Amino acid sequence: MKIMVLGGDGFCGWPTSLHLSNLGHEVIIVDNLSRRNIDNELEASSLTPITPIGMRLATWQELTGKRIDFHRIDVAENYHRLLTLIKEHKPQAIVHFAEQRAAPYSMKSPSHKRYTVNNNLNATHNVLCAIVESGLDIHLAHLGTMGVYGYGTAGMKIPEGYLPVEVVTEDGERVRQEILYPANPGSIYHMTKTQDQLFFAYYAKNDQVRITDLHQGIVWGTNTNETSSDERLINRFDYDGDYGTVLNRFLMQAAIGYPLTVHGTGGQTRAFIHIQDTVRCIQLALENPPEKGDRVKILNQMTETHRVRDLATLVSDMTGSEIAFVPNPRNESAENDLHVKNDLFLELGLNPTTLSQGLLFEVTEVAKRYAHRADPSKIPCTSTWTTKQQAGKPKEGVLDTVSS
Repeated sequence: MKIMVLGGDGFCGWPTSLHLSNLGHEVIIVDNLSRRNIDNELEASSLTPITPIGMRLATWQELTGKRIDFHRIDVAENYHRLLTLIKEHKPQAIVHFAEQRAAPYSMKSPSHKRYTVNNNLNATHNVLCAIVESGLDIHLAHLGTMGVYGYGTAGMKIPEGYLPVEVVTEDGERVRQEILYPANPGSIYHMTKTQDQLFFAYYAKNDQVRITDLHQGIVWGTNTNETSSDERLINRFDYDGDYGTVLNRFLMQAAIGYPLTVHGTGGQTRAFIHIQDTVRCIQLALENPPEKGDRVKILNQMTETHRVRDLATLVSDMTGSEIAFVPNPRNESAENDLHVKNDLFLELGLNPTTLSQGLLFEVTEVAKRYAHRADPSKIPCTSTWTTKQQAGKPKEGVLDTVSS
């Protein structure tokens, strides 16, 4: 299969590109390298030393003999270049990672909010328009987020995209149908993913575009089988307050002797998935596309749920690190339950990678190896959700620490 990976230089896009290439697919990466530029803006580079995209691709070809083409295109801005590329290569599938992916970054300032909206919504709509204008039957697989649902539950497992409802008409007739599960985004980033759902529903209905929307949990881990084969292929490891995912941040903080920063009570329950399962899920989604004319196929791409404070305790018990409770920069409930269905991926053959000390130690070893590259001043999350929180933000460096 010929597969175009938009955002193929990123944290999920890079290992996915290698995984698909390793399976024998012809892979074309499209990326504007914006994530690398954001590193410069934040002055917080990946903990792991990621090599330039040219070296990454040359190394992969040297090791495997497999070539991955690369095109530097801003999908949100360069519509005609994207369309021309699609017409020239005629991919059977497009994997769409080309969106600003961090909730805290999307809330840093009005300009960051506007950038996230402009980039994410334009990128998604440009891809859909280009598929239709190309006249090709292309399966679009999009990396969405569990965050479109919000982080609460109504005493039920969150279904995979659709909620059965029954409406009683004025004549007393009972009409049953399925609707998109009500969205409840918790940040501007999550809001853009919510709008993506409506784009997809429209284009599937109006133009019969085949679309799979993958509502992914928080990714943990660093490397996959492919990225660990050579240091020049190593994946990103974000640890800063904007892009670092919670479990990876805890493991990195433990590696450098920094207290584990738990926001609020730590009672927030989140869905998680290991990076190796992310690439496997993308593979399964591409191998099982919807039929032309079907509604959007929505799968919950997660393997387990955990409370944040429980993860902190687990890492603390394993490493002896202190736990620091700090003000929560997000505008959310202090405590929540989260129950999620992931039946579809299990039925497709996913063998979930669940939390284990062995894998935790693997990530910790990566963090220890590159600890000298860490800047502890970048660990605190300084992006806040409301102006009230910004005004009442405590002085940097003040931590309420406890031993576990």
